[in-house]
Amino acid sequence: MTVKINWLSEPEEANYPASLSYLQLLFPGDTAASLVEKLRTAKVMMFKAKDIFRASGLSLLGVSNWHVEKDRQKIANGKSLSPILLVRGQGQVIIADGYHRLCAVYSVDEDALIPCKIV
Repeated sequence: MTVKINWLSEPEEANYPASLSYLQLLFPGDTAASLVEKLRTAKVMMFKAKDIFRASGLSLLGVSNWHVEKDRQKIANGKSLSPILLVRGQGQVIIADGYHRLCAVYSVDEDALIPCKIV
């Protein structure tokens, strides 16, 4: 049985400063800010949870992680999740914001389509 996962049509405003905070660890400040501005105007695209993980090279966080469990509860309660923000890197995808949401969705359905903005 497939679990229905609800999504907002656009990322929440708070996701952009969160992505900037993370991207500033990987890129100079001006570059990080430019990437976030591009994410704001990017179109939403759909990718499978398992493919995002493969492209990112990251490990799956366990369901015992508090943030993952919080997002799993949102899924169970039918609340909408915010789309994920991605940046194409050198040979891998950087999850600028939404890692915990991705882990929660993957734990429910690895084939689930996740709305993402990607630059």
